Amino acid sequence: MVSSGDGRGGIAAERRMELARAWERTLAEVRRLPGFRDFLAPPGLDVLTAAASAGPVAVLTVSRWRCFALVVRPEGVEAVAYPGLTLTAVVQRANDYLKTLQQVEHAKDEADRALCAFAENPGPSVIRRRKAAVRALLDAHDARERTLRSLLAWLWDEIAEPVLSALGEASGSPAEDDTKSPWTRLWWCPTGPLTFLPLHAAGHHDAPAVRGADTVLDRVISSYTPTLRALERARARTPAAAKVRAAPGDGEGRMLVVALPDSPGQVSLESAAHDRDLLAELFPDERHTLLQGPDATRAAVLRELRRSPWAHFSCHGTQNLVAPSTGGFLLHDGVLSVEDIGAGSYPGSFAFLSACKTATGGTGLPDEVITLAAALHYTGYRHVIATLWSVRDDDAATFSSDVYRRLCHGGTFDPDRSAHAVHEATRNLRSATDDLSTWTPFTHTGP
Repeated sequence: MVSSGDGRGGIAAERRMELARAWERTLAEVRRLPGFRDFLAPPGLDVLTAAASAGPVAVLTVSRWRCFALVVRPEGVEAVAYPGLTLTAVVQRANDYLKTLQQVEHAKDEADRALCAFAENPGPSVIRRRKAAVRALLDAHDARERTLRSLLAWLWDEIAEPVLSALGEASGSPAEDDTKSPWTRLWWCPTGPLTFLPLHAAGHHDAPAVRGADTVLDRVISSYTPTLRALERARARTPAAAKVRAAPGDGEGRMLVVALPDSPGQVSLESAAHDRDLLAELFPDERHTLLQGPDATRAAVLRELRRSPWAHFSCHGTQNLVAPSTGGFLLHDGVLSVEDIGAGSYPGSFAFLSACKTATGGTGLPDEVITLAAALHYTGYRHVIATLWSVRDDDAATFSSDVYRRLCHGGTFDPDRSAHAVHEATRNLRSATDDLSTWTPFTHTGP
């Protein structure tokens, strides 16, 4: 129908077209500047494949239409189909996994409260409450182990094994003394609900690890990256203090140590005191900055992050699955959140987050990877070691000792060996226990 309007619609449309042309001219002008050739443009294939210069990257995609992996290598990209995988199945597995983890958290909180009540008044009713809380915690732990065992086997069959077969990694791990067959590096870049799942631990763990076992841990060294571009940018960063002598007055490196063995209102962490003493020995005197107790405030930590190439957090951590940007480190004066860290820019090459759930994102926007590990990685830290869920205090101390023993050798601290150190320390933890939940939480993000 022809309108007899006053022409305002035509004027508005013309104005929008004029603004669009101005936008295109501005973009063209910006892209002519040095270093801005690809400004706001989708990356070319050459940029994406460059991210795989040190090893393949598996970009995992699940949708209601199709599920597949894009295996990125310098020579190109190969699509690996997942014909039996569905988005519904992945969502169900992720929900079951998150539910069983939350049940353990709730059972542990109740057990802690019951223990405190028992210490104050060990009466008959309190004793019964404590016994019931302990039984509930053991039941929740057993349920978590069953869920993990089933989940890791499913991840192997449906997702990991097809990728490793495409890469030719089907013959098992290199022999310990085989210097001609080094471990293959593999970066996982999951999307959607897969971002919650421990892909690096996928496998059939019913029997002791043997050469040729059906597990990721016995085939490749796994790392994670939020995106291909993030990996490439991290690899391009070469901080001056990436590798220096860990001795007083030698080199430019400095380790920031944030240790809170006793946070207000929280359970004591012996591992925090352990890590503090360990790092004071490895990075003596002026080679480290210690923030502990009342000194470990949000403002102080943010200030030191801006001038510390290396950082170690040993404290309580928390995550809100609905509002992930509010999760963070529990410091003396409150939460140092993902949002707080993401607002900064840091010159770092290494961050070890020995706190709970530092690699756990949110359920609303899983593709955004809103985690403490990702926040530090995006804002400057090349290598980030983190956890997918809560870890036991003694396991955290054992793991950190093993990692630092491998990174500090001959008086030199080498954060570029972070992925190898995490891999080896994880295998050691696995060999020492039958509990999958002991060793599966630890992850490495970075080049």
